[in-house]
Amino acid sequence: MSDLRKRHIVEPDGTQIESDTKDGTEQKVTGPVTAAIQNAHSELQEDEKVTENAAGKNISGDSTIVGCDATVHNTQASDQLTAPPSSATPGGDGEDVEEISPPDFSDNAKLPQGSDKTTEAIDSALKDLPPKWRNWVIRGIFTWLMIFSFVFIIYLGPLALVVLILLVQIKCFHEIITIGYVVYKTHELPWFRTLSWYFLVASNYFFYGESMITYFGVLLSRTELLKAFVTYHRFISFSMYCGGFVGFVFSLVKKHYLKQFTLFGWTHVTLLIIVTQSHLIIQNIFDGIVWFLVPVSMIICNDIMAYVFGFFFGKTPLIKLSPKKTWEGFIGGAISTVIFGLLVSYVLVQFDSFVCPIEYNVAKDALSTDCERSAVFQLTQYALPQFIVRLCALVGVNWNSITLYPFMLHSISMSVFASLIGPFGGFFASGFKRAFKIKDFGDTIPGHGGFMDRFDCQLLMATFVHVYQSSFIKTVGPQRLVQQILSLKPDEQLQVFNMLNESLSRRGLLTLNA
Repeated sequence: MSDLRKRHIVEPDGTQIESDTKDGTEQKVTGPVTAAIQNAHSELQEDEKVTENAAGKNISGDSTIVGCDATVHNTQASDQLTAPPSSATPGGDGEDVEEISPPDFSDNAKLPQGSDKTTEAIDSALKDLPPKWRNWVIRGIFTWLMIFSFVFIIYLGPLALVVLILLVQIKCFHEIITIGYVVYKTHELPWFRTLSWYFLVASNYFFYGESMITYFGVLLSRTELLKAFVTYHRFISFSMYCGGFVGFVFSLVKKHYLKQFTLFGWTHVTLLIIVTQSHLIIQNIFDGIVWFLVPVSMIICNDIMAYVFGFFFGKTPLIKLSPKKTWEGFIGGAISTVIFGLLVSYVLVQFDSFVCPIEYNVAKDALSTDCERSAVFQLTQYALPQFIVRLCALVGVNWNSITLYPFMLHSISMSVFASLIGPFGGFFASGFKRAFKIKDFGDTIPGHGGFMDRFDCQLLMATFVHVYQSSFIKTVGPQRLVQQILSLKPDEQLQVFNMLNESLSRRGLLTLNA
């Protein structure tokens, strides 16, 4: 048998190569194979042209021609088809395809932005100051103005605080919805703003109704009209939402589907962030104003002290999202907040009107903040850890225990959250503003921006306090249970009484005279 073996290879371009496997020599030749390959390639293209792709995809195919001692591989033997006209959808139903375009920031100048512009008297008095100190003074003036206004509203009572939260919520919602309105150019979209505000009303009806029924159900059930609202509250709320949902579907416009669904999601995320968390703030108020005042004052303290420490000592940037934030301000604000939290907690727990929940008193037939203090607001003696006892002994101090309010210990947890996690609510807002190329959410408060610029951290803090209290502190009190029982029908109230009487008698806790 001869050792000389030859191999024939045909390349994609039709060139034939004759290779000697013994000595490794190769010789390129051309012949009828080239024409055959070209003819096969042309036939393949003709076959593929009969298939059209509505989406304009690339069609490719692999062909293999097997002949005597020759194999042909043709890869990617197709051309890109021309995309169909934009008037045809992938489904072929003849509808127009909506252009997918990114948000347009060209009209951002129409959005109100924060500035240092104030009254003419203040502007003339501060005109000679450098911009940095001018901003410092204006920011300080309106900070104290907001603090004094807040104190006055606290003096008016808890219901005034609830109204304040509602007004702040509406303004924050307005600022965020306005950004979507301008950036996504919704001027030509019907009913966007109307539906957004409708969903806000429906959400507030549900959340405020839930709170009112929980705390004042007995009072609301006294009239037949309000009793119907109490009984069917959730069904009415769901019906209102369904009305808005159906209205949105009817408002859909060809060529704007994507934009409309984007803004539908925008509205619902805004409701989740603003309305849901403001509802938790109101629940904190009803559980005792102290659960509202202490967290709010902690965020204010942390914001002010972080600004002060950063203004005078800040050198090390903290996070790129907010270039003006520094590690010095972050640490100084945290330490100040913990100390401030202990002090303000000790002061506020001295007053029953701050620590008692707001409930409807059946005996007085009125809203009341009178109560028997829970254990968390009563002085308690705690044994100190042994290492602290030994340290005190070294300096000649016999200190084995400490007496304080348990709420002060809980305030440490709240102040740590307000210092370490709370600022991330502000960082989140900074990232949002950078994404839409704006400086502030509004220009309502000189030196501060909009309401959302001031309350971004408060929303996150309120959620934490509600979860913390529900998990570690809150219990259902007798007054709350009595309200729920009194909202039942008379025969159901008697049934509860008999069940409770039987249970107490069986355990020997209740002895009835014959």
